Amino acid sequence: MAGKTSVKRYHIYLARLEPTPGSEVGKTRPVVIVSDDLSNKHLEVVVVCPLTTSLYSTWCGRIQITCVGKAAEIAADQIRTISKQRIIRRMDELSNDDALRLRLMITEMYGEP
Repeated sequence: MAGKTSVKRYHIYLARLEPTPGSEVGKTRPVVIVSDDLSNKHLEVVVVCPLTTSLYSTWCGRIQITCVGKAAEIAADQIRTISKQRIIRRMDELSNDDALRLRLMITEMYGEP
C-alpha cells in the first residue's frame, strides 16, 4: 500500500513505524487510523494510534481491545502522523463501542479542558 491508499477511520492496519527516536513506539505493528475519512482520501499521511500487546490496564491513555482474536491495547498516548507508505495491509477494525471509547479518550487527553 502506498500513495493515496484507501484507508478507513477506525480500521486497524499493519504498519512499519521504524525509525523512531527516543521512546516512541516502533517496530512493525498494528495501528488504528484515527484521522477522518475525507483526510484519509486526499492526504498522503494518516493519524494513527499504535497497538501493543504489553497490557497495562491502569495506564492512562490506553484502551484494551481484541485485535484479530488477541488481547491488545490502543496506545492513545502515542498518537502520531505517518505516511501511507508505511502501511502494509489491513488487519481488523474497531467495534462501534471501542471506536467511541477511543474518541472519548482522545478528546479527554487532547481536547479543550
